[in-house]
Amino acid sequence: MGRNKFAQKEIDEISRLLRLKNAGNRKQQKEIRHELRVEYEFNISDFNEQGKAFGPDELRLALDRGAIEVLDDATIADMKAKRLRDKAHDEALRQRESPADATTDWQQVMKEWESWQARQPAKPAVSPEEPTA
Repeated sequence: MGRNKFAQKEIDEISRLLRLKNAGNRKQQKEIRHELRVEYEFNISDFNEQGKAFGPDELRLALDRGAIEVLDDATIADMKAKRLRDKAHDEALRQRESPADATTDWQQVMKEWESWQARQPAKPAVSPEEPTA
């Protein structure tokens, strides 16, 4: 899920991109949707009805019904800064929780396996001619 609070400048740019998306070919539409997600954290699926096109008119309707809020530039800048701090904090936690070297030393694993096998009690060999129970 993306953001639902934007500055007026962002709304104007999102509206412009939505106009371009609706006028573009499939490749252009994909590129514009990617830009909306990455640059503005705007996911069309958060605001539209599935299967229907989403353009500037639908953006205006989402604003009118309160699904999207317009805030001042300073508040948006503070939100983005907090989001970056949260992402950095989460990444630092992930780094601390992951092993220092996540690669497997297969030669060491093989030595451990052979050592384990050597400690197992010997099983009597079954001749192929002898019937098994």
